[in-house]
Amino acid sequence: MAISDFRQKVILPRQFLRMCRRRLFKKKLADSSGTELTGGRLLAQVLAMRRLLDREALEKDEKHVAVLLPPSVPAVLVNAALPLLGRVPVNLNYTTSSETLNSCLSQVGARHVLTSRRFLSQMYLSIDAHLVFLEDLLRKITWKDRAVAGAHAYLTPVAILERWLGLLDLNSDDVLTIAFTAGSTGDPKGVMLSYRNIGSNVRAVEELFRIKDTDVLLGILPFFHSFGFTGTLWTVLSLDPKGVYHFTPLDARKVGQLCLEHKVTILLTAPTFLRAYLRRCDKKQFRTLEVVIVSAEKLPLNLAHAFRDKFGIEPVEAYGSTELSPAAATNVPKDRLLHPASRGAKEGTVGRVLPGSRAKVVDSDLGKDVGIDHEGLLLIAGPNVMLGYLNQPEKTAAVMRGEWYVTGDMARIDSDGFITITDRASRFSKIGGEMVPHLKIEESLQKIVSAGAPTERDEPTLAVTAVPDCQRGERLVVIHEPLPLPAETVIERLSAQGLPNLWIPSRDSFLEVPKLPMLGAGKLDLKALKQLAVARFGPGHDRSAGNG
Repeated sequence: MAISDFRQKVILPRQFLRMCRRRLFKKKLADSSGTELTGGRLLAQVLAMRRLLDREALEKDEKHVAVLLPPSVPAVLVNAALPLLGRVPVNLNYTTSSETLNSCLSQVGARHVLTSRRFLSQMYLSIDAHLVFLEDLLRKITWKDRAVAGAHAYLTPVAILERWLGLLDLNSDDVLTIAFTAGSTGDPKGVMLSYRNIGSNVRAVEELFRIKDTDVLLGILPFFHSFGFTGTLWTVLSLDPKGVYHFTPLDARKVGQLCLEHKVTILLTAPTFLRAYLRRCDKKQFRTLEVVIVSAEKLPLNLAHAFRDKFGIEPVEAYGSTELSPAAATNVPKDRLLHPASRGAKEGTVGRVLPGSRAKVVDSDLGKDVGIDHEGLLLIAGPNVMLGYLNQPEKTAAVMRGEWYVTGDMARIDSDGFITITDRASRFSKIGGEMVPHLKIEESLQKIVSAGAPTERDEPTLAVTAVPDCQRGERLVVIHEPLPLPAETVIERLSAQGLPNLWIPSRDSFLEVPKLPMLGAGKLDLKALKQLAVARFGPGHDRSAGNG
């Protein structure tokens, strides 16, 4: 790829203009409401939205603009229009609490929230900012707005459009968005992601998966999650695939219908949602799928095999984090490899590091490389590494070692370059001087529980966390939904698997809850789990009062 082409891809709004011209009369965007746009109509509506926002909604000195919308055509239009105004879209997590949401607004200094009255009526949120409802905004559009936007979309040369919109002044290190971390282990932090960050991910997706103009990508991941913002928003806006959107990944039946209706070829999702599709979607609905990529949590091999057996396509796992824009590594299905004889995927791994990036594992205490096939702390360097946390230089410094981002995950890299995530460093307990992995205990517990009574639930039914313990440093706690077996039986079977005694929770360390706390992207809410455990088993609580 020529250097000039690379720069255009880094400055994604410039690539967006060219994409719309290539798809001028071809279908480009659709959603579950029935809306469908060609590339030309998409560009015209984005330019009209830009005029409306500039004239009717935003103040001249307002840099960060909050967006509270589910994946849909209107959400795409807003996110595409704001960079054309020189503004930074900040997509907010509508599954979180009002307190957390308002904290995010305060951190970015957003004065306006672009949302929908119909959507917001379904939320229970109290928002400390001026609300701009798209329904009201669109009523203010004039014939002149439509005419000017249409003329620019279909007739004005792209080079002139770029100059008129100020896109030639954009730098690849300018901030494209601020994406807040999930807050699963603490308060959300605003991650500053640049045009280079997001653009490098888009370019890697195009290169690795050999994206075609006949591809159709299903957009069901929320844009407040970087996997959705990069993978299903800007991949569609800057490359040729058609994008089809639905407001929730949980609606398996609608997902199946959209895949069938639009002949979807690429699906990005999480294992939690994959289980629902396996149970509720028909084989014919997924018959055009060629690529299924999952991330956000570990992909169980039995789930991957069951999906392959039913639908004829095996999902592959990718890996990343908000700080990595989000992708750092991925497996690639054989059908998309440039050289079919080469190996693009390996079961149980998250694939190889993305082109242009580097990965290494180091000793978590000494920081020295541990070498091939040895477990250590995973570090990533490359153009996908964030600019930093907004207004938090100390927290930025805490996760950076020079150019290397410290992921907080434990991993090993084999001789072929495939990365296996073994656990999260934050999901270890130090008990009696030894490191005890929560994830491995969870996997053993889940197998025991599932064997006792197979469940049709799509989410995990138990999780392991820890609380301080004055004698051994930390104490393991199992938070679970109603168990099909007595806790004593679960412990006995756990012990029979040969796990070390330190890895086996005590009988009085089981806490039953109606439902495990989950985040909007399908991951366990580790922060809420810790709070439940501390409230029940923390210092000052009687061990004999455990609940099982």
